[in-house]
Amino acid sequence: MNAFEEYFKNIRERNGAIGYIHSCPELMDCIRQIGFLPLLESGIPGYAAESLMAEECRYTKFDDGSWEWPLWQWKGEVVREMPSVYGKFFAGKAGFISREWWPDFYNWRRSQNPVPEEGSIEDVILSTLRIHGSMITRELRAACDFTGKNMRSRFDAYVGRMQMACYIVTEDFVYPVDKHGREYGFGWSLLTTPERFLGREACLCDRTPEESFRRMVAHLSRLLPDASEAQIARLII
Repeated sequence: MNAFEEYFKNIRERNGAIGYIHSCPELMDCIRQIGFLPLLESGIPGYAAESLMAEECRYTKFDDGSWEWPLWQWKGEVVREMPSVYGKFFAGKAGFISREWWPDFYNWRRSQNPVPEEGSIEDVILSTLRIHGSMITRELRAACDFTGKNMRSRFDAYVGRMQMACYIVTEDFVYPVDKHGREYGFGWSLLTTPERFLGREACLCDRTPEESFRRMVAHLSRLLPDASEAQIARLII
């Protein structure tokens, strides 16, 4: 049994129940304990928040077309209350990083992705976001004049790369409201910069980028001893 499995064995024993995560506080505790947690499938079997949900907390679709997915509903609370950093960090897929590990992750990723050149599309997106503080994706897209045919996918690709580079993170989630005042749908990410969300001090690291990289690799290797070097590297490169 590896360290990851041992951690969740302890959760089961503590709860006296079969399954893993049953509540948002348990999800927050998990992120604090392991530091890095992809939301969905990560390429490493079992290493994703979705895989760790108790059966009653997994995605369920009902006969009337409605659905329930506690993990999806909890992610906003995790980001607001922890605080945890959420974005498309893991090979372009979304996940959580604890505040403890964020400085190392930020330190490494920023070293691999220089500040966007003035006047570039990335610079325009980042400057627009900084001016407004936070914006949902479609508002940011419109403000950057990505409104023509096929522009949505192009814009989303830019934003995804900027999340991978730690220039943009998700501050919260915004949901549309029906005529009865009830939220519905999967919601929209409210985007901002990590410096605004956490504060500049929380993004500083006293290690070199290479030291941060080695520290993260060592941590994940201990956590996931059955994962290959390539699998672990893919999470953080």
